[in-house]
Amino acid sequence: MTEQLSAKDWLDQGLKVLAAKGFTALKAEPLAKAMGVSRGSFYWHFADIGAFHAELLARWREVAAEQVITGVEAAATDEPPLAVLLRRTFSGRLALEKAVRSWAATDAGARNAVQAIDRRRLDYVASLIAAEGVAPGIAQARAQILYWAFLGFALSDRPLPRPQHEAVIDELIRIALHKP
Repeated sequence: MTEQLSAKDWLDQGLKVLAAKGFTALKAEPLAKAMGVSRGSFYWHFADIGAFHAELLARWREVAAEQVITGVEAAATDEPPLAVLLRRTFSGRLALEKAVRSWAATDAGARNAVQAIDRRRLDYVASLIAAEGVAPGIAQARAQILYWAFLGFALSDRPLPRPQHEAVIDELIRIALHKP
């Protein structure tokens, strides 16, 4: 590699490795080898592997929550923002989501990051539902139901055929935005 790597380069590589191989593969030496550099480059940006893990979890939050929210809010469609969000999140590959949640089962830092992103996502979804005229308490309950559906989807290994998948998303949208 002729260019100097940035911390973001390391973090993006870490997210790829995490999604593909799991959290046990997040070690300086194999990451450096995959990137064609020495471990010195890693330690230039991170004090130790723990610091890298903490920054990696922050980068995951940025990618898996904040960038998604920004994209939904920037979308210019005729659909309600919740529909845009559901179509996007239920259509993506979610290996990274599964890997971070697996990591959280054994690591307090990862668990805290997952809990924080869950809260952020739930609050955002509830706000989108409430913005459509659904009472706040009902919006919060529906947000939780949608989030449980998302987690089931993210952790599932059995994709649905495309027409059935789209029908499920359409029904989730209908249920979430139905005004009692």
